[in-house]
Amino acid sequence: MGDRTVITTQVAIMGAGPAGLMLSHLLAQAGIDSTVVEIRSREAISNTIRAGILEAGSVNLLVDSGVDNVLRNGHEHEGTEFRVNGVSHRIDFKGLVGQSVWLYPQNDVFDDLAARREADGGDVRYSCSNVDTADLTGQPQVFFTDEDGKDFELRAQILVGADGSRSHCRSAIPESERRWYFNEYPFAWFGILTEAPRSSPELIYANSEHGFALISQRTDTVQRMYFQCDPGTNPDEWTDEQIWEQLRLRVNGNGFELKEGPVTSKVVLPFRSFVAEPMRYGNLFLAGDAAHTVPPTGAKGLNLALHDVRLLFEGLDSFFKSGSSAILDAYSERALDRVWKAQNFSYWMTTLLHTVPQEENHAFFRARQLGELRSLLDSEHGRAYIAECYTGWQTK
Repeated sequence: MGDRTVITTQVAIMGAGPAGLMLSHLLAQAGIDSTVVEIRSREAISNTIRAGILEAGSVNLLVDSGVDNVLRNGHEHEGTEFRVNGVSHRIDFKGLVGQSVWLYPQNDVFDDLAARREADGGDVRYSCSNVDTADLTGQPQVFFTDEDGKDFELRAQILVGADGSRSHCRSAIPESERRWYFNEYPFAWFGILTEAPRSSPELIYANSEHGFALISQRTDTVQRMYFQCDPGTNPDEWTDEQIWEQLRLRVNGNGFELKEGPVTSKVVLPFRSFVAEPMRYGNLFLAGDAAHTVPPTGAKGLNLALHDVRLLFEGLDSFFKSGSSAILDAYSERALDRVWKAQNFSYWMTTLLHTVPQEENHAFFRARQLGELRSLLDSEHGRAYIAECYTGWQTK
């Protein structure tokens, strides 16, 4: 191993997804130095297409920090539609809880933040390799090789692991100092992109005897749709007609028909629930998917990551400006309070809307599920609970 160039910074951030870049951006605005290390290329992250529903708090965080393309290019949704056996029930977010969500893809959030960090001269290093960490309870170090083959040693007072669901930082915490929670689901989502007009101005969550479906939007001419499938499904074996047949069975009815078009992309997405506790070890702090993942049903993944960043920034800003670690020390507990609320909502939405494969008592499960849906959708309090959870809880 050759000589390493030493970089000294206040905060080292592993991961240049939206969480890592948002934190780096906020720190820069507060005059706090950071260096971001990422193993993927900027293009690879930008081209990773993910769903994008932003809670009101996430939109405010972006806009208040000067990253406001969401207001120009996003779409405000004041509600969403539940379709149960072809019958529509609208959840009026604005009317029930006074706030909306915004449809804005995650890769667009990344592009906005990446461009802002570049314009501001931020130190963000993409396409790194041979990444390792050391001295997490003292002065954290990050070792890496950049895309030009040069070796570096990054020394910081604080290390933030925002390096995604396959987090190196999370695994660097000794097993005796961590607890991991898992839940696997017996189904996956078959996702497509299609060249078609919008079928609806807002998202449609469909529950039917044939299984779950979600109808989302991308642009006026490109739409994103999903339906429940077995995790072992091979998308390449499905024709466009077979795909549309499944979506029609689950969504169409009572005068409503999906607007169809050529399928330009198809993928099967398995998912799980995961939480790592605590979200801190020494001077290492975890944020986003490095600490938790949720099923996509409740649209909480990116929003949880941005909320983590909001809390972590508050603690770091106080620590570097006042010398007090009180707010920083409370980070893990404060973040996990919302994480477990989101885990509950995401699990609940998933089991509420999907058909769970089971050989015994299927008829009872289905009838009970429909009873629960009627209890919620026929009640203003039930609809308000969905609206409050979906649009985001107040930060404590």
